[in-house]
Amino acid sequence: MEAAGKEEISVEDEAVDKNIFKDCSKIAFYRRQKQQLSIKSTYQALLDSATKGKDSTKFQILNEATKVPLLAEVYGIEGNIFRVKINEETPLKPRYEVPDVVTSKPRTVRLISSSGDAGSLVLADGKGDLKCHITANPFKVDLVSEEEVVMSINSLGHLYFEHLQVPLKKRATKENKEDTSVDASQENQEDLGLWEEKFGKFVDVKVNGPASIGLDFSLHGFEHLYGIPQHAESHQLKNTGDGDAYRLYNLDVYGYKIHDKMGIYGSVPYLLAHKPGRTLGIFWLNASETLVEINTEPAVKYTLTQMGPVAAKQKVRSQTDVHWMSESGIIDVFLLTGPTPSDVFKQYSYLTGTQAMPPLFSLGYHQCRWNYEDEQDVKAVDAGFDEHDIPYDVMWLDIEHTEGKRYFTWDKKRFPNPKRMQELLRNKKRKLVVISDPHIKIDPDYSVYAEAKEQGFFVRNHEGGDFAGVCWPGLSSYLDFTNPKVREWYSSLFTFSAYQGLDVTRSRTFRKQWNELPEGLPVIVAMSQMLRDQDSIKGISTPW
Repeated sequence: MEAAGKEEISVEDEAVDKNIFKDCSKIAFYRRQKQQLSIKSTYQALLDSATKGKDSTKFQILNEATKVPLLAEVYGIEGNIFRVKINEETPLKPRYEVPDVVTSKPRTVRLISSSGDAGSLVLADGKGDLKCHITANPFKVDLVSEEEVVMSINSLGHLYFEHLQVPLKKRATKENKEDTSVDASQENQEDLGLWEEKFGKFVDVKVNGPASIGLDFSLHGFEHLYGIPQHAESHQLKNTGDGDAYRLYNLDVYGYKIHDKMGIYGSVPYLLAHKPGRTLGIFWLNASETLVEINTEPAVKYTLTQMGPVAAKQKVRSQTDVHWMSESGIIDVFLLTGPTPSDVFKQYSYLTGTQAMPPLFSLGYHQCRWNYEDEQDVKAVDAGFDEHDIPYDVMWLDIEHTEGKRYFTWDKKRFPNPKRMQELLRNKKRKLVVISDPHIKIDPDYSVYAEAKEQGFFVRNHEGGDFAGVCWPGLSSYLDFTNPKVREWYSSLFTFSAYQGLDVTRSRTFRKQWNELPEGLPVIVAMSQMLRDQDSIKGISTPW
């Protein structure tokens, strides 16, 4: 018998207020792409333009409505991988392509080309087991393995590519003020977020207009899909309806809702499809906000005709359609052909690298909370573990150990002798971890801020000035980690000579660093979705 008055506990009690975050209906590039798909514009591959280079085969793709050409490239990569890239042939300026994620230039294999049926091109690997069958009109790519089509690209005609445009102010001086790719009415431009996109009181300015991309993939015979983390959802990906796409956008969401497709802390645009005898992977290399729609049609049997007492039946294979949409960048996708799950994981790790072997101490128990007040608090907690005979290996210090939330500093009143505190832990074979975040407090007297400002290392806003946003220290600037010089400079701040207050004689094996929020500033994004202009950080965060 249940106890009288037992209070029911619900995980929904502290669920996040979703009104402060964007859903699909508030994301302009999603609305534009869905609207355009209802028009059903068609792309055609100009296979007569195909050229074969050392690493890839290139050909043009033409939108029949706009007549603006795209450039497609197909690569064969060692280990049964295909890579497909689609970009503007002559962009107004270079579109963003993700650096650093692919660990080194993948070794290509020579694809053997042959003409298929009229209006098609076949690219095969050296063994002939894997083929890309390219159809010209309408443009489509079939991935064929041992004579079976396992994946089709653009079979639904969802290829979408917004071209960079001359800024409106400059365009007004030209004779031809009308752009056929957009509706010139002010009301329609605002609704579709062509040049400006508003959310609450914040405005995302698009200097060169909209630049989103999209493409569909049909997985033949597959019903079970996994991946594209992080979402508080089931392990197996679910079908999505209109306005219910999986969102890849880094957010530090406190009290996130379960069984929901909203983005949370990290984003990895890597999807796996599995069925008996075959596993495939899709790695969508794009760092901008991305939405993924999924629709699975299970295998069915239906009666064709009635022939006497026996009904003739036909089995229709299952199929899952995956529609990727990204806010900017180019289409750059790796097709991981397996065929086994192990093979797909090897193919993915070949591209992105494997996880580093963790240090032995990291496998032990780590003690961390927000926050330890001072050295005496740390000493008391450490002694408490000994008193209760609880083993632990590492003590973590959050932001309050710093001077006014300035990273790489110590609060002189609360932590007057950090070397002594470290020695206390070291004598018990314990280690210390201290925190650092990518936001830098705006304070001309703070040496880290002053040096980064002088070197021009901060993310800029669309007007060319340093972007300023609010996070734990208050008004802060953000380091542009896409710049290799910034990464080199920032890493130098962790050296024993630069980071004051460390036990330099012991630190090499003792003091460690907690790099919080590495996935692209999710906390500042979480504070009402945009406590910054999205155009300031576009392309800065790498989502995996």
